Amino acid sequence: MKESQARAILAQLSQGPNNYNQTESKLVSYIKEDLDQAAADTIQSMAEKTKVSTASISRFVKKIGFSSYRDFSMALASYKQKEGPLDLFGEISDDDNTKAIAQKVFSGAQNALMMTSDALPAENLDKALSWLVSAKRVGFFGIGGSSIVAFNAYHKFLRTPIDVISHPDYDIQLMQAVKLTPQDMAVVISHSGRNDDTLFLAQKLKEHQVPFIAITSFADSPLAQIADIVLLSLAEEVNYRSESMSSLIAQLTIVDTLFTLAGSKLPKATQAVVDTMRDVIEGTRRH
Repeated sequence: MKESQARAILAQLSQGPNNYNQTESKLVSYIKEDLDQAAADTIQSMAEKTKVSTASISRFVKKIGFSSYRDFSMALASYKQKEGPLDLFGEISDDDNTKAIAQKVFSGAQNALMMTSDALPAENLDKALSWLVSAKRVGFFGIGGSSIVAFNAYHKFLRTPIDVISHPDYDIQLMQAVKLTPQDMAVVISHSGRNDDTLFLAQKLKEHQVPFIAITSFADSPLAQIADIVLLSLAEEVNYRSESMSSLIAQLTIVDTLFTLAGSKLPKATQAVVDTMRDVIEGTRRH
């Protein structure tokens, strides 16, 4: 596994204690505390140091995306520290000045984009694009912070010939969702993939046999498990950002990617829509 893939997997370890059981959390803490040591461990030595069975370790590394402990160990070993200690799971500290905080926030955004790009298989994007351009109607759904991403997607895709729907109100989203058919498709956005309201909406899509894409940060979340396509948004979150702002930036960029792919797939039709909208808007301003 490439270094960039290792970074993406390691980012998932930092994203949420609720994502792991007690045994898995012990392994996460051990790995985060000393990546070099974890990379040097055999599965037996890690089991001895953490008091976790080799079978549990094997299940854990598969859960976070590796086919075997050997692949996991090689990925950690491939992640070379360039300067000083690795601050993959760094926090904003009380003594950070304005410049330091700004740099950490910008660095977090840059890392989110890099890791998300590394974790986006081209085949998933190709399949998502095929569904988007062939669907009769596309619904974008998200609540809370994810509603920002959903409405951004709606705003962008209005510039394409694709028929799109979205709404910030959850009850209206539910009504829109149950009106979709198997000839339509949906994009459901949720950072955690565990929000009960989002999962209820996704379940209604499944009941109506509506194929849907999940944009989420956790590959093993309930939302990801029932989605037809999963596009992961990864980020190294730091404190004071409980709403996962870096993940939000990554999700917005996934939407931008899908929009650009759709525009490239339907260039003439998209340009015609853009020209029509520009003429209408400019004509309104002149009056």
